[in-house]
Amino acid sequence: MLIPIVYTFMEAIMITAKIENGNLVITAPLISPPELSKSGKSLLVASSYGNMTIDCKVNGRPITIGLNAYIKPPAELSLIHI
Repeated sequence: MLIPIVYTFMEAIMITAKIENGNLVITAPLISPPELSKSGKSLLVASSYGNMTIDCKVNGRPITIGLNAYIKPPAELSLIHI
């Protein structure tokens, strides 16, 4: 199933989700280039930008997902929070 999501810069992205062989399979486009997170501790490489309810169901109930995939940034991009 295709789920449109509003991207950080108001660009539409599509996330797909399905149940296949007992697994929840989520496909999301990569963010290129990766975005510095709000905390400054990581670089987002894929995100749903919040929770979303999908049409996939377990025990007859819809699943809610929140997706964030990230990498550690180079030291010069990390912010120090006190």
